[in-house]
Amino acid sequence: MLTPDQLLKKTAERFPAFAGASMNFIHEGGSDRQFYRFKTPSGEGLILVHYNPEKAENNYYAEHAHFLKAHSIHVPAVMEHNAQEHLLWLQDLGEKNLWSQRNQPWDVRRPLYESVLVDVARLHRIPLTAVTAAGITLQKEFDKDLYFWEQDYFLENALGGLFNIDLKTRENLASSRPLQQLATSLAAQPRQLIHRDLQSQNIILLADQPCLIDFQGMRAGLAPYDLASLLYDPYVSILATEREELLAFYQDEMQRHDFVFPFDFKKVFWQCAAQRLMQALGAYGFLSLHRGKAKFQQHVTPALNGFREVLKNLHAEDRMEELEKVLSLIPSTFQPFNPSTSRSDL
Repeated sequence: MLTPDQLLKKTAERFPAFAGASMNFIHEGGSDRQFYRFKTPSGEGLILVHYNPEKAENNYYAEHAHFLKAHSIHVPAVMEHNAQEHLLWLQDLGEKNLWSQRNQPWDVRRPLYESVLVDVARLHRIPLTAVTAAGITLQKEFDKDLYFWEQDYFLENALGGLFNIDLKTRENLASSRPLQQLATSLAAQPRQLIHRDLQSQNIILLADQPCLIDFQGMRAGLAPYDLASLLYDPYVSILATEREELLAFYQDEMQRHDFVFPFDFKKVFWQCAAQRLMQALGAYGFLSLHRGKAKFQQHVTPALNGFREVLKNLHAEDRMEELEKVLSLIPSTFQPFNPSTSRSDL
């Protein structure tokens, strides 16, 4: 990886106006990328991303940004991309994101979420054939194997890693009919283009216009998965009535453009919400226990509570009673695991 001095020099060479700019490191969640903000004395900004090319999706951010802009999706402009040195300079959209508005009254937050959903609905209507025609590289589609991978990620890193559930119980859950059926059912549905990580910290507000970021994991999947990511985001609190308003708004927006989902939208939404929250809980376990990012454990309780709520909303034929019983043994307020305690099953 290049040093900060080298990054300063390379930025000044490409953007002379930033020769005397300040450079500050931006701490970016669970990402393996390094983010820097450059500011000139006059206040002009620029973002530099130094990414790890070994993670395949990092290499495609620039092409995805150009493609999305061409389809009227609000994303940061790519100022320059140096693929050889894995450097990406982006428009600085500022530090205000949807997450920063989490304590505002709903009448302030609702129009922001609705604006997000307008853009997301537009993204979901882009035909996958248009992606192929443009030569865009997507990440692995959401097939049965990927859904099973997310479930295993949850079972190992959340149930095992965070909640100390024994290996035999986890194996029984993995092979249980409801989890097997969930992956099979979701994989059988027709796919749309999706963002894949649509949560509040990945939505920047530029003059109250939401702009999507972190879309390099874009792939073919189910639109309700994106909606579940946004509306069951553990980083913010959304009431059930507010969630229903936004789901109705999204469906109206799609219908206004004559897009009809070829499946029971609400049924698949609850299935996707269960799947997404398993992925999120798995990520919190993995990042906190194996990547030294303990701060993610503060999101375990809201994610777990959301997951319990979602499981109760699944249609009768989709209910996961065995998993619900296991979750009932976990305290409603998560206490971080003490790593000095040994567990032979991990």
